[in-house]
Amino acid sequence: MPPFVAFAGVLGGLAVVRWAYKTAVKINQELDEMRLSRVAEAAHTADIQKLKRDPVTGAYRPG
Repeated sequence: MPPFVAFAGVLGGLAVVRWAYKTAVKINQELDEMRLSRVAEAAHTADIQKLKRDPVTGAYRPG
């Protein structure tokens, strides 16, 4: 009986380690996706033209 209990404990421990590893990989993948989306969003806002003031009229125009 004791070897069976030890074997069951080892199998249970392996299952917990496998579950923890898969969860850690999943969380890291989600975090990487969020980081990449922030970088893409920042790059998109950098493409927006800034407004410059027209010295004659005083109006702001893209330029």
